[in-house]
Amino acid sequence: MDLEQKPALPLGEFVTLMALMMALVALAIDAMLPALPIIGEELGAKHENDSQLIVSLLFLGMALGQLFFGPLSDSIGRKTALCAGLGLFVVGSMVSLVAESFTWVLVGRFVQGLGVAGPRSVSLALIRDQYEGRAMARVMSFVMTIFILVPVIAPTLGQAILWVANWRAIFAVLAVLALMLFGWFAWRQPETLLPSHRMPFSLQRILHVSREVCTNRIAFGYTMVAGLVSGAFLGFLSSAAQIFQQQYGLGSLFPIYFAVLASAAGVASLMNANLVMRFGMRALISHAMLSLAVTSAAFFGFAFLHAGSPPLWCTMAYLLAIFFAIGILFGNLNSLAMEPLGHVAGIGSALVGSISTLISVPLGILIGHSYNGTILPLVGGFAVLGALSLLVMRWIESAAVQPCTTVL
Repeated sequence: MDLEQKPALPLGEFVTLMALMMALVALAIDAMLPALPIIGEELGAKHENDSQLIVSLLFLGMALGQLFFGPLSDSIGRKTALCAGLGLFVVGSMVSLVAESFTWVLVGRFVQGLGVAGPRSVSLALIRDQYEGRAMARVMSFVMTIFILVPVIAPTLGQAILWVANWRAIFAVLAVLALMLFGWFAWRQPETLLPSHRMPFSLQRILHVSREVCTNRIAFGYTMVAGLVSGAFLGFLSSAAQIFQQQYGLGSLFPIYFAVLASAAGVASLMNANLVMRFGMRALISHAMLSLAVTSAAFFGFAFLHAGSPPLWCTMAYLLAIFFAIGILFGNLNSLAMEPLGHVAGIGSALVGSISTLISVPLGILIGHSYNGTILPLVGGFAVLGALSLLVMRWIESAAVQPCTTVL
């Protein structure tokens, strides 16, 4: 049934559905965190830090998958493309569930990432189809609030499953949740891209829009910033279990501390829904990014004086400030990057998500694999990438417009 025949969903239901689609990414990551050391040990990972690849490979699959699902949604419609992504996610979950080697778990995670790229990229296009400007930023803030609040319960869910079953049951739960979302979406969500507005799937068009994104200072610049911030965040996700469970000896209490941090990001994102209408996206991003970079640089010095292991309460205070800043940044950065791309929303959202993720994955792996029993690599990563983000933002907003000619 097309857009002309079926009315749009009520705002509350639409926001909830889009948030849960995007939150599937967070759930697939964060529910696994308590199990990372167990999976690595049981399946014979060669190095202790190799278990972090269970997180990184999902991000890599998601980055590549968005390049496919975005253009596909412009060609065959948003609903079909998103449903195909959910189906592929279920396949990846089942591969990891039955895996008998660490390599096959990674293969399953990569396939999960390819699949979840459908909900990740097409959800943004669905939002952009119906909203723009500050109204879009407001919707994105509500969506991101739920998206970020998922980590409040996800590690606890993973830990609870580990208490009654083994790590394979986590993949079973992910598959069931994806199937439930599939049913809700297919039943309730109308198509937002009319047949008359669809475009053929072609490599030439992908390259054309890639060039447009790359040569647009706002779209490309804020995509880069999103990638840098996400890189530091991925470094945290990759090493969080080791930091809390091993370095600070919290063991099964890790999900509680993680939930507190996620709550700070969720509160910030919820506040952003109102603040963005008053102050605008650029002002909020500037203040949040400056806070992230300066706080990280100062805390790096403090942590160094404590041999990389400052008191737990100090580390938590620092991370609460960082997560609050991230809660402000994520929704606004995506909205700003998409602002000039409304006429190519499907492939545009795919490229924004894919490029930012491809930037973040190697940075996150570098930070995570640098873990040496201290928090210095993590804090240093936030400080350096925060400073680089400020430089990129200065370039974006500079008066002289010199379009980037990077070839993607």
